[in-house]
Amino acid sequence: MADESSQKSHAIFIPYPLQGHVIPSVNLAIKLASKGFTITFINTQAVHHQTAKAHPDIGSDIFAKVRESGLDIRYATVSDGLPVEFDRSLHHDQFMASLLHEFSAHVDEVVGRIVGSGEKVHCLIADTFFVWSSKIAKKFGLLYVSYWTEPALVFTLYYHLDLLRENGHFGQQECREDTIKYMPGVEAVEPRDMMSYLQDTDTTSVCHQIIFNAFQDAKNADFVLCNTVQDLELGTISALHAKVPFYAIGPIFPPGFTKSNVATSLWSESDCSQWLDKKPHGSVLYASFGSYAHVKKSELIEIAKGLALSKVSFLWVLRPDIVSSDDTDPLPVGFKEEVKDRSMIIPWCCQNAVLAHPATGGFLTHCGWNSVLESIWCGVPLLCFPLLTDQFTNRKLVVDDWKMGINLSNKRPVTKEEVSDNVNCLMSWKSGDEYRVKVKEVRKSLENALAPNGSSGTNLDLFIKQLKAKCQIKPISQ
Repeated sequence: MADESSQKSHAIFIPYPLQGHVIPSVNLAIKLASKGFTITFINTQAVHHQTAKAHPDIGSDIFAKVRESGLDIRYATVSDGLPVEFDRSLHHDQFMASLLHEFSAHVDEVVGRIVGSGEKVHCLIADTFFVWSSKIAKKFGLLYVSYWTEPALVFTLYYHLDLLRENGHFGQQECREDTIKYMPGVEAVEPRDMMSYLQDTDTTSVCHQIIFNAFQDAKNADFVLCNTVQDLELGTISALHAKVPFYAIGPIFPPGFTKSNVATSLWSESDCSQWLDKKPHGSVLYASFGSYAHVKKSELIEIAKGLALSKVSFLWVLRPDIVSSDDTDPLPVGFKEEVKDRSMIIPWCCQNAVLAHPATGGFLTHCGWNSVLESIWCGVPLLCFPLLTDQFTNRKLVVDDWKMGINLSNKRPVTKEEVSDNVNCLMSWKSGDEYRVKVKEVRKSLENALAPNGSSGTNLDLFIKQLKAKCQIKPISQ
Protein backbone atom coordinates (compact mmCIF):
# COMPACT_ATOMS: atom_id res chain seq x y z
CA MET A 1 0.00 0.00 0.00
CA ALA A 2 1.40 3.38 -0.98
CA ASP A 3 1.88 5.63 2.00
CA GLU A 4 -0.41 8.60 2.49
CA SER A 5 2.03 11.05 0.93
CA SER A 6 2.46 9.33 -2.46
CA GLN A 7 -1.12 8.65 -3.48
CA LYS A 8 -3.05 9.76 -6.53
CA SER A 9 -4.93 13.04 -6.32
CA HIS A 10 -8.63 12.26 -5.91
CA ALA A 11 -11.19 14.83 -7.07
CA ILE A 12 -14.96 14.75 -6.73
CA PHE A 13 -16.23 16.50 -9.89
CA ILE A 14 -19.73 18.00 -10.11
CA PRO A 15 -20.79 19.62 -13.41
CA TYR A 16 -23.69 22.04 -13.73
CA PRO A 17 -26.63 19.93 -14.99
CA LEU A 18 -26.97 21.49 -18.45
CA GLN A 19 -25.48 19.87 -21.53
CA GLY A 20 -23.25 22.85 -22.37
CA HIS A 21 -21.61 22.45 -18.94
CA VAL A 22 -21.57 18.65 -18.76
CA ILE A 23 -19.61 18.28 -22.04
CA PRO A 24 -16.53 20.35 -21.03
CA SER A 25 -16.71 18.80 -17.55
CA VAL A 26 -16.56 15.26 -18.94
CA ASN A 27 -13.66 16.34 -21.17
CA LEU A 28 -11.76 17.85 -18.23
CA ALA A 29 -12.43 14.76 -16.08
CA ILE A 30 -10.88 12.57 -18.79
CA LYS A 31 -7.92 14.95 -19.14
CA LEU A 32 -7.22 14.95 -15.39
CA ALA A 33 -7.62 11.16 -15.17
CA SER A 34 -5.12 10.80 -18.00
CA LYS A 35 -2.70 12.81 -15.83
CA GLY A 36 -3.05 10.37 -12.95
CA PHE A 37 -6.08 11.70 -11.03
CA THR A 38 -8.78 9.54 -9.56
CA ILE A 39 -12.07 11.25 -10.46
CA THR A 40 -15.47 10.62 -8.92
CA PHE A 41 -17.85 12.26 -11.39
CA ILE A 42 -21.33 13.11 -10.09
CA ASN A 43 -24.11 13.72 -12.59
CA THR A 44 -27.71 14.50 -11.70
CA GLN A 45 -30.17 11.63 -12.10
CA ALA A 46 -32.13 13.73 -14.59
CA VAL A 47 -29.11 14.34 -16.85
CA HIS A 48 -28.19 10.65 -16.68
CA HIS A 49 -31.78 9.61 -17.40
CA GLN A 50 -31.98 11.82 -20.52
CA THR A 51 -28.52 10.71 -21.70
CA ALA A 52 -29.45 7.03 -21.23
CA LYS A 53 -32.68 7.56 -23.20
CA ALA A 54 -30.62 8.99 -26.07
CA HIS A 55 -27.94 6.27 -25.81
CA PRO A 56 -29.64 3.09 -24.54
CA ASP A 57 -26.39 1.11 -24.55
CA ILE A 58 -24.61 3.18 -21.84
CA GLY A 59 -26.35 1.46 -18.93
CA SER A 60 -25.73 2.98 -15.53
CA ASP A 61 -22.24 4.36 -16.16
CA ILE A 62 -21.25 6.80 -18.92
CA PHE A 63 -17.52 6.23 -18.20
CA ALA A 64 -17.50 2.42 -18.54
CA LYS A 65 -15.57 2.47 -21.87
CA VAL A 66 -13.07 5.04 -20.63
CA ARG A 67 -12.28 2.91 -17.58
CA GLU A 68 -11.45 -0.01 -19.86
CA SER A 69 -8.58 2.10 -21.21
CA GLY A 70 -7.15 2.33 -17.70
CA LEU A 71 -8.45 5.70 -16.48
CA ASP A 72 -9.67 5.83 -12.90
CA ILE A 73 -13.03 7.60 -13.26
CA ARG A 74 -15.87 6.52 -10.99
CA TYR A 75 -19.46 7.59 -11.59
CA ALA A 76 -22.39 8.42 -9.34
CA THR A 77 -25.71 10.20 -9.75
CA VAL A 78 -27.62 12.41 -7.36
CA SER A 79 -31.05 14.05 -7.34
CA ASP A 80 -31.27 17.74 -8.26
CA GLY A 81 -34.35 17.99 -6.05
CA LEU A 82 -36.95 17.52 -8.83
CA PRO A 83 -38.59 14.37 -10.26
CA VAL A 84 -36.52 12.81 -13.07
CA GLU A 85 -39.23 13.25 -15.73
CA PHE A 86 -39.95 16.90 -14.84
CA ASP A 87 -39.54 19.21 -17.90
CA ARG A 88 -36.70 21.45 -16.74
CA SER A 89 -36.46 23.36 -20.02
CA LEU A 90 -40.13 24.36 -19.92
CA HIS A 91 -39.91 25.32 -16.22
CA HIS A 92 -36.52 27.00 -16.20
CA ASP A 93 -37.06 29.14 -13.08
CA GLN A 94 -38.34 26.21 -11.04
CA PHE A 95 -35.33 24.14 -12.14
CA MET A 96 -32.91 26.94 -11.20
CA ALA A 97 -34.65 27.43 -7.84
CA SER A 98 -34.16 23.74 -7.12
CA LEU A 99 -30.44 24.03 -7.96
CA LEU A 100 -30.22 27.09 -5.71
CA HIS A 101 -32.11 25.70 -2.70
CA GLU A 102 -32.39 21.88 -2.84
CA PHE A 103 -29.42 20.50 -4.72
CA SER A 104 -26.73 21.25 -2.12
CA ALA A 105 -28.36 18.92 0.46
CA HIS A 106 -28.12 16.01 -1.99
CA VAL A 107 -24.52 16.91 -2.87
CA ASP A 108 -23.61 17.24 0.81
CA GLU A 109 -24.95 13.73 1.41
CA VAL A 110 -23.10 12.08 -1.48
CA VAL A 111 -19.78 13.89 -0.78
CA GLY A 112 -20.12 12.94 2.90
CA ARG A 113 -20.68 9.33 1.93
CA ILE A 114 -17.57 9.22 -0.32
CA VAL A 115 -15.34 10.95 2.24
CA GLY A 116 -16.82 8.86 5.06
CA SER A 117 -16.06 5.60 3.25
CA GLY A 118 -12.40 6.07 4.16
CA GLU A 119 -11.52 6.96 0.58
CA LYS A 120 -8.94 9.78 0.62
CA VAL A 121 -10.36 12.74 -1.34
CA HIS A 122 -8.31 15.89 -1.94
CA CYS A 123 -10.48 18.38 -3.77
CA LEU A 124 -13.94 19.24 -5.01
CA ILE A 125 -14.11 20.45 -8.63
CA ALA A 126 -17.45 22.11 -9.21
CA ASP A 127 -18.97 24.45 -11.76
CA THR A 128 -18.56 28.10 -10.79
CA PHE A 129 -22.34 28.63 -11.03
CA PHE A 130 -22.97 26.49 -7.93
CA VAL A 131 -23.50 28.65 -4.86
CA TRP A 132 -22.39 26.13 -2.23
CA SER A 133 -19.11 24.66 -3.48
CA SER A 134 -16.64 26.34 -1.12
CA LYS A 135 -18.86 25.62 1.90
CA ILE A 136 -19.17 21.90 1.14
CA ALA A 137 -15.45 21.67 0.33
CA LYS A 138 -14.58 23.34 3.62
CA LYS A 139 -16.98 21.12 5.59
CA PHE A 140 -15.22 17.98 4.36
CA GLY A 141 -11.68 19.39 4.45
CA LEU A 142 -11.27 19.53 0.65
CA LEU A 143 -9.68 22.14 -1.59
CA TYR A 144 -12.20 23.87 -3.87
CA VAL A 145 -11.45 24.08 -7.60
CA SER A 146 -13.96 26.26 -9.44
CA TYR A 147 -14.47 25.25 -13.08
CA TRP A 148 -15.56 28.04 -15.43
CA THR A 149 -16.86 26.79 -18.79
CA GLU A 150 -17.22 30.22 -20.43
CA PRO A 151 -14.69 32.88 -21.51
CA ALA A 152 -12.60 34.84 -19.02
CA LEU A 153 -14.35 38.06 -20.16
CA VAL A 154 -17.68 36.72 -18.88
CA PHE A 155 -16.11 35.60 -15.60
CA THR A 156 -14.58 39.02 -15.01
CA LEU A 157 -17.86 40.90 -15.66
CA TYR A 158 -19.64 38.74 -13.07
CA TYR A 159 -16.69 38.89 -10.69
CA HIS A 160 -16.72 42.70 -10.77
CA LEU A 161 -20.49 43.20 -10.36
CA ASP A 162 -19.77 45.64 -7.54
CA LEU A 163 -17.84 47.87 -9.98
CA LEU A 164 -20.72 47.77 -12.48
CA ARG A 165 -23.16 48.71 -9.69
CA GLU A 166 -20.98 51.52 -8.34
CA ASN A 167 -20.68 53.01 -11.82
CA GLY A 168 -24.39 52.69 -12.59
CA HIS A 169 -24.09 50.11 -15.38
CA PHE A 170 -26.00 47.43 -13.47
CA GLY A 171 -28.74 47.12 -10.91
CA GLN A 172 -30.33 50.56 -11.44
CA GLN A 173 -33.79 51.39 -12.77
CA GLU A 174 -32.09 53.53 -15.41
CA CYS A 175 -28.68 52.04 -16.17
CA ARG A 176 -25.94 54.01 -17.94
CA GLU A 177 -25.60 53.17 -21.61
CA ASP A 178 -22.11 54.52 -22.28
CA THR A 179 -19.08 52.28 -22.88
CA ILE A 180 -17.65 50.46 -19.83
CA LYS A 181 -13.95 51.34 -19.66
CA TYR A 182 -13.06 50.63 -16.02
CA MET A 183 -13.13 46.82 -16.01
CA PRO A 184 -9.67 45.48 -14.99
CA GLY A 185 -7.90 43.94 -17.99
CA VAL A 186 -10.69 44.81 -20.45
CA GLU A 187 -10.27 47.71 -22.86
CA ALA A 188 -13.95 48.41 -23.43
CA VAL A 189 -17.33 46.68 -23.29
CA GLU A 190 -20.64 48.06 -24.53
CA PRO A 191 -23.56 47.46 -22.12
CA ARG A 192 -25.39 45.59 -24.93
CA ASP A 193 -22.47 43.11 -24.99
CA MET A 194 -22.83 42.16 -21.35
CA MET A 195 -24.53 38.89 -20.42
CA SER A 196 -28.33 39.02 -20.66
CA TYR A 197 -28.67 38.87 -16.86
CA LEU A 198 -26.58 42.03 -16.51
CA GLN A 199 -28.81 43.85 -18.99
CA ASP A 200 -31.99 43.09 -17.02
CA THR A 201 -33.58 45.88 -14.98
CA ASP A 202 -35.26 43.33 -12.68
CA THR A 203 -32.37 41.75 -10.78
CA THR A 204 -34.50 39.75 -8.34
CA SER A 205 -34.89 36.59 -10.45
CA VAL A 206 -33.63 33.20 -9.30
CA CYS A 207 -30.84 33.38 -11.92
CA HIS A 208 -29.65 36.68 -10.46
CA GLN A 209 -29.62 35.15 -6.99
CA ILE A 210 -27.52 32.27 -8.34
CA ILE A 211 -25.06 34.66 -10.01
CA PHE A 212 -24.68 36.91 -6.95
CA ASN A 213 -24.16 33.96 -4.59
CA ALA A 214 -21.99 31.92 -6.95
CA PHE A 215 -19.51 34.75 -7.50
CA GLN A 216 -19.30 35.47 -3.77
CA ASP A 217 -18.52 31.78 -3.37
CA ALA A 218 -15.98 31.81 -6.23
CA LYS A 219 -13.93 34.33 -4.26
CA ASN A 220 -13.22 31.47 -1.82
CA ALA A 221 -11.92 29.11 -4.53
CA ASP A 222 -8.40 27.74 -4.13
CA PHE A 223 -8.11 27.60 -7.94
CA VAL A 224 -10.22 28.61 -10.96
CA LEU A 225 -9.83 26.55 -14.14
CA CYS A 226 -11.20 28.19 -17.29
CA ASN A 227 -12.01 26.65 -20.67
CA THR A 228 -10.36 29.45 -22.64
CA VAL A 229 -7.01 30.20 -24.27
CA GLN A 230 -4.54 32.52 -22.56
CA ASP A 231 -3.36 34.13 -25.79
CA LEU A 232 -6.92 35.09 -26.80
CA GLU A 233 -7.80 36.81 -23.51
CA LEU A 234 -4.40 37.75 -22.13
CA GLY A 235 -5.22 41.12 -20.56
CA THR A 236 -8.39 39.85 -18.90
CA ILE A 237 -6.69 36.73 -17.53
CA SER A 238 -3.65 38.65 -16.21
CA ALA A 239 -5.91 41.07 -14.33
CA LEU A 240 -7.96 38.20 -12.89
CA HIS A 241 -4.87 36.25 -11.89
CA ALA A 242 -3.92 39.12 -9.58
CA LYS A 243 -7.11 38.44 -7.58
CA VAL A 244 -7.71 34.69 -7.87
CA PRO A 245 -5.50 31.76 -9.02
CA PHE A 246 -6.98 31.65 -12.54
CA TYR A 247 -5.73 29.16 -15.12
CA ALA A 248 -6.67 29.12 -18.82
CA ILE A 249 -6.52 25.45 -19.82
CA GLY A 250 -8.73 25.34 -22.92
CA PRO A 251 -9.99 24.41 -25.33
CA ILE A 252 -10.90 21.16 -23.60
CA PHE A 253 -12.12 18.81 -26.32
CA PRO A 254 -12.77 15.06 -26.23
CA PRO A 255 -9.59 13.08 -27.06
CA GLY A 256 -10.81 12.17 -30.58
CA PHE A 257 -12.71 15.49 -31.12
CA THR A 258 -15.36 13.97 -33.44
CA LYS A 259 -15.73 10.71 -31.51
CA SER A 260 -16.00 10.51 -27.75
CA ASN A 261 -16.04 7.35 -25.65
CA VAL A 262 -18.44 9.06 -23.26
CA ALA A 263 -22.07 9.79 -24.13
CA THR A 264 -22.82 13.41 -23.27
CA SER A 265 -25.62 14.22 -25.72
CA LEU A 266 -29.10 14.53 -24.22
CA TRP A 267 -30.74 13.61 -27.55
CA SER A 268 -30.12 10.77 -29.95
CA GLU A 269 -27.93 11.94 -32.82
CA SER A 270 -28.80 11.72 -36.51
CA ASP A 271 -25.96 10.69 -38.81
CA CYS A 272 -25.55 13.44 -41.41
CA SER A 273 -22.35 12.20 -43.01
CA GLN A 274 -23.89 10.62 -46.12
CA TRP A 275 -25.88 13.77 -46.89
CA LEU A 276 -22.82 15.98 -46.30
CA ASP A 277 -20.57 13.71 -48.39
CA LYS A 278 -22.61 14.61 -51.48
CA LYS A 279 -22.20 18.36 -51.01
CA PRO A 280 -19.39 20.51 -52.46
CA HIS A 281 -16.56 21.67 -50.20
CA GLY A 282 -17.62 24.55 -47.91
CA SER A 283 -21.11 24.81 -49.41
CA VAL A 284 -23.30 23.90 -46.41
CA LEU A 285 -24.45 26.26 -43.66
CA TYR A 286 -24.80 24.36 -40.38
CA ALA A 287 -27.45 25.91 -38.09
CA SER A 288 -27.97 25.03 -34.44
CA PHE A 289 -29.12 27.04 -31.43
CA GLY A 290 -27.65 24.73 -28.82
CA SER A 291 -29.05 22.42 -26.21
CA TYR A 292 -31.09 24.70 -23.97
CA ALA A 293 -32.04 28.23 -25.03
CA HIS A 294 -35.36 28.85 -26.77
CA VAL A 295 -36.08 30.88 -29.90
CA LYS A 296 -39.23 33.00 -30.29
CA LYS A 297 -41.57 31.42 -32.83
CA SER A 298 -41.85 34.66 -34.82
CA GLU A 299 -38.03 34.85 -35.11
CA LEU A 300 -37.70 31.17 -35.99
CA ILE A 301 -40.20 31.68 -38.84
CA GLU A 302 -38.22 34.68 -40.19
CA ILE A 303 -34.97 32.68 -40.00
CA ALA A 304 -36.63 29.79 -41.87
CA LYS A 305 -37.94 32.15 -44.56
CA GLY A 306 -34.50 33.78 -44.79
CA LEU A 307 -32.82 30.40 -45.28
CA ALA A 308 -35.35 29.59 -48.02
CA LEU A 309 -34.69 32.96 -49.66
CA SER A 310 -30.88 32.54 -49.51
CA LYS A 311 -30.80 29.49 -51.83
CA VAL A 312 -27.89 28.15 -49.72
CA SER A 313 -27.73 24.43 -48.74
CA PHE A 314 -28.18 24.00 -45.00
CA LEU A 315 -28.21 21.41 -42.24
CA TRP A 316 -30.47 22.63 -39.45
CA VAL A 317 -30.62 21.12 -35.98
CA LEU A 318 -34.07 21.89 -34.57
CA ARG A 319 -34.60 20.45 -31.10
CA PRO A 320 -38.21 19.36 -30.61
CA ASP A 321 -38.49 21.99 -27.83
CA ILE A 322 -36.63 24.81 -29.64
CA VAL A 323 -39.65 27.14 -29.25
CA SER A 324 -41.33 25.25 -26.41
CA SER A 325 -42.04 21.68 -25.41
CA ASP A 326 -45.69 22.50 -26.19
CA ASP A 327 -45.01 23.47 -29.83
CA THR A 328 -43.07 20.71 -31.54
CA ASP A 329 -43.48 21.87 -35.16
CA PRO A 330 -42.91 25.62 -35.28
CA LEU A 331 -41.72 25.89 -38.92
CA PRO A 332 -43.79 27.79 -41.52
CA VAL A 333 -46.33 25.74 -43.50
CA GLY A 334 -44.77 24.40 -46.70
CA PHE A 335 -41.19 25.29 -45.65
CA LYS A 336 -39.80 21.75 -45.55
CA GLU A 337 -41.25 21.05 -48.99
CA GLU A 338 -39.79 24.25 -50.43
CA VAL A 339 -36.21 23.54 -49.26
CA LYS A 340 -36.14 19.73 -49.37
CA ASP A 341 -33.65 19.55 -52.27
CA ARG A 342 -30.96 21.48 -50.41
CA SER A 343 -31.62 20.95 -46.73
CA MET A 344 -31.50 18.41 -43.96
CA ILE A 345 -33.55 19.21 -40.85
CA ILE A 346 -32.91 16.96 -37.84
CA PRO A 347 -33.57 17.03 -34.07
CA TRP A 348 -29.89 16.59 -33.04
CA CYS A 349 -26.47 15.52 -34.34
CA CYS A 350 -22.83 15.15 -33.33
CA GLN A 351 -21.89 18.81 -33.76
CA ASN A 352 -18.12 18.23 -33.82
CA ALA A 353 -18.47 15.75 -36.67
CA VAL A 354 -20.60 18.18 -38.71
CA LEU A 355 -18.26 21.14 -38.11
CA ALA A 356 -15.24 19.01 -39.04
CA HIS A 357 -16.83 17.85 -42.33
CA PRO A 358 -15.27 19.48 -45.43
CA ALA A 359 -18.74 20.38 -46.82
CA THR A 360 -19.50 22.66 -43.84
CA GLY A 361 -18.67 26.28 -44.72
CA GLY A 362 -20.46 28.34 -42.07
CA PHE A 363 -22.18 28.01 -38.70
CA LEU A 364 -25.39 29.85 -37.76
CA THR A 365 -25.07 29.70 -33.99
CA HIS A 366 -26.49 31.01 -30.72
CA CYS A 367 -22.84 31.62 -29.70
CA GLY A 368 -22.64 29.15 -26.84
CA TRP A 369 -18.99 28.98 -25.80
CA ASN A 370 -18.54 25.28 -26.68
CA SER A 371 -19.93 26.01 -30.17
CA VAL A 372 -17.56 28.95 -30.63
CA LEU A 373 -14.48 26.91 -29.64
CA GLU A 374 -15.52 23.93 -31.78
CA SER A 375 -16.15 26.15 -34.79
CA ILE A 376 -12.74 27.81 -34.43
CA TRP A 377 -11.07 24.41 -34.20
CA CYS A 378 -12.74 23.35 -37.46
CA GLY A 379 -11.95 26.66 -39.21
CA VAL A 380 -15.64 27.45 -39.75
CA PRO A 381 -16.70 31.15 -39.61
CA LEU A 382 -19.79 32.07 -37.61
CA LEU A 383 -23.12 33.76 -38.18
CA CYS A 384 -24.14 34.94 -34.72
CA PHE A 385 -27.61 34.97 -33.21
CA PRO A 386 -27.19 35.15 -29.40
CA LEU A 387 -30.25 34.27 -27.33
CA LEU A 388 -29.34 34.23 -23.65
CA THR A 389 -26.76 34.62 -20.89
CA ASP A 390 -23.05 34.70 -22.03
CA GLN A 391 -23.94 34.40 -25.72
CA PHE A 392 -24.10 38.20 -26.20
CA THR A 393 -20.61 38.58 -24.75
CA ASN A 394 -19.27 35.64 -26.79
CA ARG A 395 -20.69 37.34 -29.89
CA LYS A 396 -18.61 40.44 -29.10
CA LEU A 397 -15.45 38.32 -29.02
CA VAL A 398 -16.33 36.53 -32.29
CA VAL A 399 -17.53 39.52 -34.34
CA ASP A 400 -15.93 42.64 -32.85
CA ASP A 401 -12.64 41.38 -31.37
CA TRP A 402 -11.60 38.39 -33.49
CA LYS A 403 -13.54 39.39 -36.65
CA MET A 404 -14.19 35.78 -37.64
CA GLY A 405 -17.95 36.08 -38.01
CA ILE A 406 -20.89 38.41 -38.59
CA ASN A 407 -24.21 39.10 -36.92
CA LEU A 408 -27.28 37.36 -38.31
CA SER A 409 -29.17 40.54 -37.57
CA ASN A 410 -28.12 43.98 -36.40
CA LYS A 411 -31.53 44.74 -34.95
CA ARG A 412 -34.42 42.85 -33.46
CA PRO A 413 -36.83 41.58 -34.62
CA VAL A 414 -34.87 39.79 -37.30
CA THR A 415 -36.22 39.89 -40.88
CA LYS A 416 -36.03 37.24 -43.58
CA GLU A 417 -34.29 39.66 -45.98
CA GLU A 418 -31.52 40.39 -43.48
CA VAL A 419 -31.14 36.65 -42.73
CA SER A 420 -30.83 35.86 -46.43
CA ASP A 421 -28.33 38.68 -47.06
CA ASN A 422 -26.10 37.72 -44.14
CA VAL A 423 -26.22 34.00 -44.91
CA ASN A 424 -25.05 34.79 -48.44
CA CYS A 425 -22.41 37.23 -47.19
CA LEU A 426 -20.85 34.55 -44.96
CA MET A 427 -21.20 31.66 -47.40
CA SER A 428 -20.10 33.31 -50.65
CA TRP A 429 -16.50 32.62 -51.66
CA LYS A 430 -15.76 36.28 -52.17
CA SER A 431 -17.37 38.12 -49.26
CA GLY A 432 -16.93 35.26 -46.78
CA ASP A 433 -13.23 34.89 -47.42
CA GLU A 434 -12.07 37.46 -44.84
CA TYR A 435 -13.94 35.55 -42.09
CA ARG A 436 -12.46 32.22 -43.18
CA VAL A 437 -8.97 33.73 -43.07
CA LYS A 438 -9.59 35.21 -39.59
CA VAL A 439 -11.00 32.02 -38.10
CA LYS A 440 -7.91 30.13 -39.25
CA GLU A 441 -5.70 32.76 -37.58
CA VAL A 442 -7.61 32.34 -34.31
CA ARG A 443 -7.35 28.56 -34.67
CA LYS A 444 -3.54 29.01 -34.61
CA SER A 445 -3.88 30.39 -31.05
CA LEU A 446 -5.79 27.24 -30.06
CA GLU A 447 -3.22 24.98 -31.73
CA ASN A 448 -0.35 26.79 -30.00
CA ALA A 449 -2.09 26.53 -26.61
CA LEU A 450 -2.57 22.77 -27.04
CA ALA A 451 0.89 22.08 -28.50
CA PRO A 452 3.60 20.46 -26.33
CA ASN A 453 4.79 23.22 -23.97
CA GLY A 454 1.79 25.34 -25.05
CA SER A 455 0.10 27.65 -22.53
CA SER A 456 -2.89 25.41 -21.73
CA GLY A 457 -0.82 22.31 -20.98
CA THR A 458 1.68 24.36 -18.98
CA ASN A 459 -1.12 25.99 -16.97
CA LEU A 460 -2.79 22.63 -16.26
CA ASP A 461 0.51 21.13 -15.09
CA LEU A 462 1.15 24.16 -12.88
CA PHE A 463 -2.34 23.83 -11.37
CA ILE A 464 -1.73 20.11 -10.65
CA LYS A 465 1.65 20.84 -9.09
CA GLN A 466 0.21 23.57 -6.85
CA LEU A 467 -2.80 21.43 -5.91
CA LYS A 468 -0.49 18.60 -4.87
CA ALA A 469 1.69 20.99 -2.89
CA LYS A 470 -1.39 22.32 -1.05
CA CYS A 471 -2.48 18.73 -0.30
CA GLN A 472 1.12 17.61 0.40
CA ILE A 473 0.84 14.83 -2.18
CA LYS A 474 4.21 13.65 -3.42
CA PRO A 475 4.36 12.48 -7.04
CA ILE A 476 4.01 8.70 -7.31
CA SER A 477 7.34 7.29 -8.38
CA GLN A 478 6.89 5.53 -11.72
